[in-house]
Amino acid sequence: MNYQHYYINEKSIHPKALQLIKDAHDEVQQLFQEIEERAQYHQSRIIDSFIKHRVSQRHFAGTTGYGYGDDGRDTLEKVFKDIFECEDALVRPQWVSGTHVISDGLFALLRPNDTLLSITGEPYDTLHNVIGIKESIPGSLKDWRVNYKQVELTSEGAFNYKEIKEELRDLTVKTVLIQRSRGYSTRKSLKASEIGECIDYIKRIRNDVYIFVDNCYGEFTEDAEPSSMGADLVVGSLIKNPGGGLAPTGAYAAGTKEAINLLSSRLTSPGIGREVGSNPSGYQYYYQGLFIAPHTVAEALKGAILTAWIFDKLGYRTSPYWSDQRSDIIQSIEFNSAEELITYCQAVQSASPIDGFVVPYPWDMPGYDHQVIMAAGAFVQGSSIELSTDAPIKSPYIAYLQGGLTYAHVKLTMLRVLTTLHNEEYIRL
Repeated sequence: MNYQHYYINEKSIHPKALQLIKDAHDEVQQLFQEIEERAQYHQSRIIDSFIKHRVSQRHFAGTTGYGYGDDGRDTLEKVFKDIFECEDALVRPQWVSGTHVISDGLFALLRPNDTLLSITGEPYDTLHNVIGIKESIPGSLKDWRVNYKQVELTSEGAFNYKEIKEELRDLTVKTVLIQRSRGYSTRKSLKASEIGECIDYIKRIRNDVYIFVDNCYGEFTEDAEPSSMGADLVVGSLIKNPGGGLAPTGAYAAGTKEAINLLSSRLTSPGIGREVGSNPSGYQYYYQGLFIAPHTVAEALKGAILTAWIFDKLGYRTSPYWSDQRSDIIQSIEFNSAEELITYCQAVQSASPIDGFVVPYPWDMPGYDHQVIMAAGAFVQGSSIELSTDAPIKSPYIAYLQGGLTYAHVKLTMLRVLTTLHNEEYIRL
C-alpha cells in the first residue's frame, strides 16, 4: 500500500509535512531506544508485583456499600506500594482529580497556625483556591488559619537551598510542597534525582516536617519515583500516567505509613480511614491501566520528542529541548500570538478520535486566572495521558502538549497541525 498517497490525497496533508516528520523520526531513534528500555524495566517490575500478590480475575470484581473486605481495592494498593517503593499507598476512585488528592493531602498534614512552604514557586493554578494564595475562600487552607509561604526556584530552575534553609527556621513550617512538573510556568520540570537530593537536605535540617510531592505527569518517565527517596507523601491522578489511559477516574497516594494514615482519615473520616470505600464498577481498568502504563508513557514521551524536534526546526522556542532528558510528559511550545496559539490548538482537536469535529475556543475555566483553551478529544474526559494540549491565553503564548496513547496518533496529529499552520500562513513548509 502507498501510505504516503493515503496521507496526502485522503487526509489533505501537505507532502512537506510528511517529509519533516520522517526526518524528525529518523534523527531521534537513539532517544526512543532509551525510552523503550526504561518502559521494559518498569513493565517487568509491575508484572513481578502482580505475580507476588497473586492478582487474578476475582480482584476485578466490584463491591457495594461500605466495601468492607474489598480484596481488589486492597491488593491494588499493595501493588502500588511495591511499584512506588514506599511504606504504604492508597488508590481510590473516590478522588476525582489530582487537585482533589493534593487538597486532601494538604488538609491531612496541616493544622491551624501551621505553615505550608512551597519550594517550587507558585503551585499549579487549581491549587490557588485550595491554599488561599490570593484570597481566602470558604474551606481553603487560609480559611482554616493555615499560613502559606513560597520559595522560587533559581534562574537555572534549581532548588534555592539558601532560601529554603532560611524559611525552615520558622518552626511553624510543617509541610514542604514540591511540584515536579511545570504547570503553566516556563521553568523546567524537576528530575526525581533533584527532588531526592532536596529531600535529603531538608530532612537533615528539619526531620519534623512532611515533604509532599505533586507527582502528576512524572510517573514512569524515570527509573525511580520521589516516594522511594524519602518523600512523606507523593500523589498523582490516575487519568494521567499511572492509569495508562484506561483508568476511568481516581488518584493515588504513596508514602510513609504515618502520612498515609493521616490521609486515610481525610479520605473518609477519622476512626474509619481506609477500611471502607466501594467501587461497583470493579477494578479491571485500574489493574490493566497500571499494567500498560509504562508503554503508554513511553508512547507519550516519543510523541513529545518528535513534536519538540519539529517545532525547533521551524524556529519556535520549545521546552524541553528535543534532546533533553525528560522527567514528565509535557512539551511546551511558544507561539507568536494568541491567534496562532488558538489555531494550533484547534488543529490538535481536529485530529482527536473523540469530538474531532468540535472547534475549541478560549473560555473562563473554573480554577484559572486567565481564559484557557483546551484541545482534548479523549475517551476519558480530561485524561492528560491521552493526547491533548491546553494553554492560558496570556503572553508568552505557550501551549502545553501532553499525552498520546499511541505514537502513531501523535505523528498523525502533527501532520494535521503542520498543514493547518502552513495553510494559515503561520509557517512555510
